[in-house]
Amino acid sequence: MEIIEIDTTDRRMVKEFLDLPFRIYRNIPQWVPPIRMDARQPLNRKKFPFYRDNDAIFLLAREGDRSLGRVAILENRRFNSYNQRKAAAFYLFECEENLEAARGMFDYGAEWARKRGLEEMIGPKGFTVFDGLGLLVEGFDYRPAFGQPYHMPYYQRLVEESGFDCTGELITGTMDEETEFPGKIHKIAELLKERRGFSIARCESRRELKKVMLQLKDLYNDSLGETRENVPVTDEEVQALSQQLLWFADPKLIKIVMKDEAAVGFLLAYPDVSAALQKTKGRLFPFGWLVLLVELRWTKWININGAGIIEKYRGLGGTALLFSEMYKSVAESRYRKADIVQIGTDNKNMQREIRDLGIKINKFHRVYSRAL
Repeated sequence: MEIIEIDTTDRRMVKEFLDLPFRIYRNIPQWVPPIRMDARQPLNRKKFPFYRDNDAIFLLAREGDRSLGRVAILENRRFNSYNQRKAAAFYLFECEENLEAARGMFDYGAEWARKRGLEEMIGPKGFTVFDGLGLLVEGFDYRPAFGQPYHMPYYQRLVEESGFDCTGELITGTMDEETEFPGKIHKIAELLKERRGFSIARCESRRELKKVMLQLKDLYNDSLGETRENVPVTDEEVQALSQQLLWFADPKLIKIVMKDEAAVGFLLAYPDVSAALQKTKGRLFPFGWLVLLVELRWTKWININGAGIIEKYRGLGGTALLFSEMYKSVAESRYRKADIVQIGTDNKNMQREIRDLGIKINKFHRVYSRAL
């Protein structure tokens, strides 16, 4: 067996890297393939914005002509500067049930990171804050929300026996029209609107949504507060997200919390297109986009994949307003179910509130760290 650092200008090697998960998950009905043209972008060093300030390598574990595993090792300098750390990250980890291959890739990545003066490796953690975080360790029977990581059950053993320790956990829960949502949350939300000048602004069209996306960047960055393991988003990252969301967003699901005339919070939700991607195997062309459009029209699922409020308004009940709007996104629309995606363990208040609201927790992802 050998570990190979791929040449990202070599189309054959890039294809081998991108095709590996399709072989590993070929008999797993829950797995949702990525949009293929999106999955290719991080390997384009000339066009992908990440490489303006950062670096990465892409590794394959091979035995003869057969690929056993793959992983990307990232040096995100913006993340390290913001969090005052010296960390590499691993991402896009996929591997057959072969501990030698997993260890070989992680050891190669560790050596690459040490040469850059880095002192730890964390992950799975992607190129941007919009990438799915963590390794799935519970909830394998459920289809993931679009963009949320899904892994084979044995991956946990491969990662832990390669020297990684768990440093955090994220939960994902499901809410539907039958969820016994506490009525007092809606009452608090209405009182906030009447007495404290809060209101909800919604987008009515894709044109409005496009304008709101840049506003979301400032709201997201202002709502970070003391959140660990994060980094402010850039204009380029928001633009890339906007281009993707405009493909399949329902503008009315994007909501902005207003305090008088100022935007102070947001709720980011969109229809789930996972079933369409399973049918098309991640291809949008030549006809996959038609399948996606049909799914957008008929899907009953939405993903709630971002919510935040500026820190000084959380104590005034702003969080209750967000939860009320989460429920309304399901109960007052054609949608019937929602995944509330990846609430981190450092956000203990929200995790507790999620459970108190009757939301069923069904997926757990772990974040790992290994000293170098």
